[in-house]
Amino acid sequence: MGKLERLDKILSSQNLGSRREAGAAVRAGRVSVNGETVRRPESKADPELDEIALDGAVLAVRRRLYLMMNKPAGVLSASRDPKAETVVDLLPREWRRRGIFPAGRLDKDTEGLLILTDDGDFAHRMLSPRHRVTKWYEAGLASPVSEEDARAFRAGIALGDGACLPAELSVLRKGDNPLALVGICEGRFHQVKRMFAVRGNRVLSLRRVRIGSLALDPALAPGESRELSPEERGAVFR
Repeated sequence: MGKLERLDKILSSQNLGSRREAGAAVRAGRVSVNGETVRRPESKADPELDEIALDGAVLAVRRRLYLMMNKPAGVLSASRDPKAETVVDLLPREWRRRGIFPAGRLDKDTEGLLILTDDGDFAHRMLSPRHRVTKWYEAGLASPVSEEDARAFRAGIALGDGACLPAELSVLRKGDNPLALVGICEGRFHQVKRMFAVRGNRVLSLRRVRIGSLALDPALAPGESRELSPEERGAVFR
């Protein structure tokens, strides 16, 4: 059995209003636990095991939330911004809870796999270069890549803020519209674009396709998201 918590606390933690508003909803008979109406805000429930519903709609209540999003271009990787749309704005309402944030930012014009969570320890472990979790990108380029480029990436490209850790670079498509696969275990500002710029190349498009062994779900359209299973969360670190 998990940890029991007050019902009003559970509801307010899910971005469903303040603690006072959550308590009022309970007293008004709008909340049920496992199919039974509960009218006392101090009543206890297990947010992981009990089925909690508000106005008949079952809530996806989790102590910790782990989401995969197919980030579209033109959206900020941020929790909130007064002037622009963010990835959190794209989430269904029940997932826009307090503390949810993108674990590792993608540039505004970069697409693909983004993980959002409210678990700071998980995010730190995924993002810290010390843990060597590789993030894989498909990069559309202005010019083809060479074996010399690949060797330079493996040796560590020197940028203005220091040398990068060794990175992987391979060719996915040759010809007039070259496409490369890049693997890095850091998250510096515009890192992939800057690395190619050092090699005299230009990134035309960038899409993250994998983190560790976790691949972007091809069923997710741009802007869509879904929860990660425990197995998928583990795949991030494999």
